[in-house]
Amino acid sequence: MTDTEKNLLKIIADMDGTPKGAYNIRANGALEARATTANIDIRTKTDKPGIDIIIKPDTKGETVHIPVIIEATGLTDLVYNDFYIGDNAEVTIMAGCGIHNCGSDESRHDGIHTFYVGKGARVKYVERHYGEGEGTGGRNMNPTTVVHISENGYMEMETSQIKGIDNTYRKTRAAVADGGTLIIKEKIMTHGEQRADTDFSVDLNGKNSAANVISRSVAKDSSEQHFLSNINGNNVCNGHTECDAIIMDNAKVTASPTLGANNIDAALIHEAAIGKIAGDQIIKLMTLGLTEQQAEEEIINGFLK
Repeated sequence: MTDTEKNLLKIIADMDGTPKGAYNIRANGALEARATTANIDIRTKTDKPGIDIIIKPDTKGETVHIPVIIEATGLTDLVYNDFYIGDNAEVTIMAGCGIHNCGSDESRHDGIHTFYVGKGARVKYVERHYGEGEGTGGRNMNPTTVVHISENGYMEMETSQIKGIDNTYRKTRAAVADGGTLIIKEKIMTHGEQRADTDFSVDLNGKNSAANVISRSVAKDSSEQHFLSNINGNNVCNGHTECDAIIMDNAKVTASPTLGANNIDAALIHEAAIGKIAGDQIIKLMTLGLTEQQAEEEIINGFLK
C-alpha cells in the first residue's frame, strides 16, 4: 500500500496502521485486506461487487472498518454492501471513501449500502468522503443508503463530505418500525465549481417511531448545494428535519424540507436556514488577533463540528 493510500485511510476512517477488530479495505476496485472476528463475519458477494457484513446477535462494543480508497485515475468503482445486524447487538461501523486523482480522467465511487438493524440493536455508522490530487479529472461519489430498522432498533448516521469531491448525489431511504429511532447528522463542504445533492426520505411506519435528520453545510466560491428531505409519519411518531447552511462568495444553496402526516398522532417539524457569516462574529474574532480569513475558518469549523 502506498503512502498516499495510507494517508487516505487515516483521513476517512481514522486508520493509522492495522485496525483492531473486523475490517475490509477496498483499494482501486479490489480487495486489499480483510479480517473477521468471532462475532463479525465479512463475505464477498458472488453475484455482484461488494460484501455482506454479518454481525451476530448480542455482539457488544465491537467496531468494523470498511473503507474504500482510489488512487487510479479513470476508475469507476461500484459496490453493493449489505449489513445484517443481529438483535440486541451494539456496534460501530466506520466507512468512507477517499479519492486521490492526479490524472485527466474521472475517478468515481458509487456505494449502495443496505442496513438491516435487528430488534433492540444499536448501530453507529460513520461515513466520510474526501478527495484530493492535482489532476484535472473529476473526483466523484454517489452514495446510496437504505435502512431498515426493526422494533426498538436504533441507528445513528454521521456522514461528512470533508472536501475535494466535485460532484455527489447522496441518497438515503429509511423505514422505521415500532419504537425504532433513526438519527442522521450530515456535514458537507463544497468549494470551486463543485455540486452536492442530498436526498433523504424516511418512513416512520411503526408506533412510537422517531427520526431526526440534521444537515449542516458550507458552500464556498461558485459551488452549488441542493438539500431535499422528506419525513412521512405513518403512525404515532415524532419526526424532525433541519437544514442549516452558510453561503459564501458566489455559491448557491437550496433547501426543501418536507413533511407528510398520514396519522393524526404524527408529530412532525421542519426547519431551514441559509445565510452568510455575520460580520460581528468575524470582527469579534479579529479583535482576538485572528486575520479575517482565520476568523472565517474558525467560524466554519465550529459550525461543522
